[in-house]
Amino acid sequence: MRLLVRTLLAVSFIFIIVTYITARPADPTLYPPAEPDTQTVLLVSHGWHSGLVLPRDSLTGEGAGIALRNLATRFAAYDALEFGWGEARFYRATPTLAAFDWRLAFSALFTPGGSDGVIQVVGLARPARTSFPQADIVRVPLSRRGLAQLLARLEASFRLTDGQPAALGPGLYGPSLFYEAHGRFSYSNLCNHWAAGLLNAAGLPITPVLDTHPSGLLADMRWRSGLTASAPSEAEPDLSKP
Repeated sequence: MRLLVRTLLAVSFIFIIVTYITARPADPTLYPPAEPDTQTVLLVSHGWHSGLVLPRDSLTGEGAGIALRNLATRFAAYDALEFGWGEARFYRATPTLAAFDWRLAFSALFTPGGSDGVIQVVGLARPARTSFPQADIVRVPLSRRGLAQLLARLEASFRLTDGQPAALGPGLYGPSLFYEAHGRFSYSNLCNHWAAGLLNAAGLPITPVLDTHPSGLLADMRWRSGLTASAPSEAEPDLSKP
């Protein structure tokens, strides 16, 4: 029993130290936004995966480049776009938890050097709460410069072929496409870390150890940024999922 207690204490101590060391501070010049004309983006947690919803018209503003401007044109029929990043094979094969494959998950997490990443882009014709009634959604207010920094980091996530973002085929739900992405997916660089990294670029503080799981990411937003998620509803989703 003493050995167990000591082991638990040691693990807890290491967890606290690693959490503290890897935490990234806020940029007070970017967040919280001071100017009145702030732009709101949404952090969406689907339970096992997190993404960001951005207004489509923001994709042609400061910080955006070839990839985002291309998407603004390609998804011109939609008011907002959801962006999610993940491991190429596992992400594309896992529309829901029911489709979870342990072999793909293990390979995605522990391939030496990491695995290729992809970005899913989904067009939203209706509000995110209507499109994703069962998701936890956090409204994140950003300054204009913070949004520009976020867009620049998002732009850099896309891999270009012949000067354009390289589409890989249909996404998992709704009007969506997968695109080739920069970044290596592993247990230390998950989809939730990617979403948190975009918010950190916009000036928000993040804690990568907590951000490993969506629930930890939501707790991190509440704890360090004072942002809380809206509760899921009982409505049927507006976007079809296979």
